[in-house]
Amino acid sequence: MAGTLFGGKKPRIVEINGVPIEAELNPFMLFVCNQDKPGFIGSLGVTLGNAGVNIASFNLGRTAPGADAIALVSLDQVVGADVLEKVRALPHVTQVMPLRF
Repeated sequence: MAGTLFGGKKPRIVEINGVPIEAELNPFMLFVCNQDKPGFIGSLGVTLGNAGVNIASFNLGRTAPGADAIALVSLDQVVGADVLEKVRALPHVTQVMPLRF
């Protein structure tokens, strides 16, 4: 993982596991590893929305089209274990981890 400070005071993640990404740190985040396939972003959004979880921001990175990808999703609240299991069950997901900052 690599990070930087923008303007000397705004921390951001700029790389995870060799995948370039740019994301501000927020109190409630979801880290998702997946295969870059059509429809994944929509499925993730629908899954979170159906659980009443609001997405504050959505940051994506991938190594190449159709290859490994990551999403850092900022949320307005903590995600429960039941929601995490639903996200893990989505096609093409390889890892899901809630983050708190």
